[in-house]
Order: sequence, then structure tokens, then C-alpha cells
Amino acid sequence: MDMSQPSGNLRFANINGRASIIASTQPDGGGTAIDLERATDGTFGHLPMSVFARWDELRNVAPSLQATPVAFSATDLGAPSPEPRQIFGIGLNYRAHAVETGAPIPDSPLTFTKFASSVNAPHGDIPITVATVDWEIEVVAVVGSGGRDIPESNAWDRIAGICVGQDVSDRLLQRATQPPQFSLGKSRAGFTPFGPWLVDARELSQRDSLALTCTLNGEVVQQSNSNDLIFSIPRLVAYLSTIVELLPGDVIFTGTPSGVGAARKPPRFLAPGDVLVSSVDGVGTLTNRCV
Repeated sequence: MDMSQPSGNLRFANINGRASIIASTQPDGGGTAIDLERATDGTFGHLPMSVFARWDELRNVAPSLQATPVAFSATDLGAPSPEPRQIFGIGLNYRAHAVETGAPIPDSPLTFTKFASSVNAPHGDIPITVATVDWEIEVVAVVGSGGRDIPESNAWDRIAGICVGQDVSDRLLQRATQPPQFSLGKSRAGFTPFGPWLVDARELSQRDSLALTCTLNGEVVQQSNSNDLIFSIPRLVAYLSTIVELLPGDVIFTGTPSGVGAARKPPRFLAPGDVLVSSVDGVGTLTNRCV
């Protein structure tokens, strides 16, 4: 399935460690792209992390880039924000998911962290070293200018772009202590793949109503829409920024819909050889093989 945006929309990618603008995509996850540093004669640097604080400048520059696009493959793609200073995860943020777990609807966002050492490429392999590893497709927001005390009414202006993520989770480790502390169970090696690129948040016409689909070995295991979020992306940005400063390139995993393995009867978990395909309509697709 080719989940690409129309060619006129800004899509930012990390290709072999270099900031790039997607020109075209293919169903196999590859395509063509423009190297940002070379196309701007050094006005922008090559490091992906250097771009987020200048996202508004990028929006102005990207349409006029004249460089010849160069081919890339799916395996050339890295996480769009490869070294975020903060990664936030939101638990129980889809109504149907809260219901399937038997938990009450939360009054405020249930927030945890995913440690940066778990960041994985959008098509990276997921190491399975324990028997309780679960899948969680998510819409992921990457912060642009960020800040503190951001009003919900203009929170979208502080977001650079949207991508697809898998909040891979070791359920046993996640609940190893009482009360549970989620962060370590969310942060094993390779447990944070996201990408395959960022779609500019300003150009997503349906940014509050995005269809999500996750398949496991070809079987649909999650299918929902982000309009089922309890706390919308602007609400999350506003809430988080009242407590911490959101920094350029920070990553927000906004929650997963129903259909996770731990809630099934009997529970179902990932094993080596499994293939997860995670798609958000109009944004992109991840393919992750379990090894």
C-alpha cells in the first residue's frame, strides 16, 4: 500500500543521517528525496535535529528547492527525530482501548516516558528477547518550536509534523512493580520505531481524524481513527507544556487504539519471525520485522 502524501505536501525525512525532503515515494517504502543542506547551499545543516527549531523557515524554503531528487530505499530511512531530548507516551488515550483493558476513562493524560536509547528506524527490526512483547500503533507528533504554557488554541503551530509509531511494550516488565512504572517496559532496544517521515502538521487536512491500521503477519489487529482520542494532540501539547518545556524535536506518542495483544483472550504476543505493518492514512507506513 502506498500511503504517500500528494507531492505538493512537505515531508521531512532522515535519510542516512541527513535532513531530506521527500520528492516521491514508492509502495516498497523507497522513493526520491532532496538533500536539504546541499539544496540550500548550507543555509540548513545536514543534521535532522537542527531543523525542528527552524520549521517555519523550512516551510517557506521547501517549495522552491530546485535540486534533482536522488533515489533512496526504505532501509535508508532513520527516525525523523533521531536524538530527541524527550519522548512522551500517553496511556489509555483511546476510549475503546480504555474499555478493552477494563480501566476507567482517565481525567488527565496518563503520561510516561520512552528512553531515547530505544529509538528505532521506521523499518528497523524489533529484537524479541522476552515472551511478553506487545504491539501498539500510534499517531506520533514531533515538536517544532515548542515552549512552555502553550495554549491549546495554537498548539498545532508548535508541532512540526506527524508520523507513524509503534509503542512496542514488554507487558511483564511494564507491570513488574506496584504501582506500575511503564517507562522501562517501553524502552528495550528497538522498542521505539517511528517515521517513515514527517508530514507537515499544517498541511494535514484531516489531522484530527486520522485512520490507523496495524497488521500482524497480514492479519488486521488494530483499526481505528484518531478522532477516538480522549485527549487530542493540541490538548496533550497544552497539558505537557504546563509541566515541562517542550523542546524542538521532542516526540509525543499519543496513545494506541484497541486491539493490543495483552487484552486478547488468550493474550497474544510478538515472536521472532512476526511482521508488523503500521499505517496512518495520508501519513505513511512502517514495516517492522521481529527477530
